[in-house]
Amino acid sequence: MTTDRTEPATTPSAITLREVAVDGARLRYAEAGTGDPLVLLHGWPESHLAWEHQLEPLSRLRRVIAPDWFGWGESTRAPGWNCDYDSEVERIARMLDALGLDRVDFACHDYGGFLGLGFVQRHPDRVRRFAILNSRAQGTFTPAFYLLFGLFTVAARHRLLRPLLTTAPIYWVHRIGMAGYLRNGTFDSERLGRYLAMLRTPRGRREYAHFWAGYDVRERPELAIRLAEISCPTTVIWGTREPAIPMATAEQLARDIEGAELIRIDADHFLMEQRPAEVTDALRRWLQRPAY
Repeated sequence: MTTDRTEPATTPSAITLREVAVDGARLRYAEAGTGDPLVLLHGWPESHLAWEHQLEPLSRLRRVIAPDWFGWGESTRAPGWNCDYDSEVERIARMLDALGLDRVDFACHDYGGFLGLGFVQRHPDRVRRFAILNSRAQGTFTPAFYLLFGLFTVAARHRLLRPLLTTAPIYWVHRIGMAGYLRNGTFDSERLGRYLAMLRTPRGRREYAHFWAGYDVRERPELAIRLAEISCPTTVIWGTREPAIPMATAEQLARDIEGAELIRIDADHFLMEQRPAEVTDALRRWLQRPAY
């Protein structure tokens, strides 16, 4: 069991990499700090490294845990796991159980936010505070990205098209597609290579295709309907130059979740790495909001 009061540390803690077994899979995670737990969940196609600028400063306030989601970074997926939405959301509960965490502050980005929104709706007793950053959430993507990701799902589900995702060129498709983030300094070539490492092995590419086979790009009206049920302190942190997700998604989250705060940041999708200090400050303010 966790408590709702934390005595902040005077200095940040060293970051430790650990792993734990979850239903036959390996979960790799970074941990720092003491006190009430704060879980930071990344999105596509990243790992816990997406939060590297936030881990140390937030460890002054919380026991911070940043996992590599299953199938990403150094975490694995167990054979036979489904990647549909319901299965992935419930996997968060299994992850928290394996980590011995009852109730957490939960900040999540992109795909992590998509899953996190479903989790806070289904398991409100396990989320003390909720923050969501640039995520399709209850909505979907802008037209170009809807088409792109929709094509990924079609290819993954069709036997004749699946090799588009399971052969070596898919690594370079992603590498070229994300080259703009190298040019603008969001991350360097080595970091991008680590994010895309799964696409360099046959097994990784098969798992990637399996992920897309279970993914659904359509809007999630059932998530939108239940936004008003979220009662924990919620902050929506949004990069306003986001190319893939409409700003209306953030505005609906802030409007329909009672008491939610919307913080706009001059960044695009990977805002934790583009504007690390601003994101960290926004998360600090969120963690100071009273929770019961």
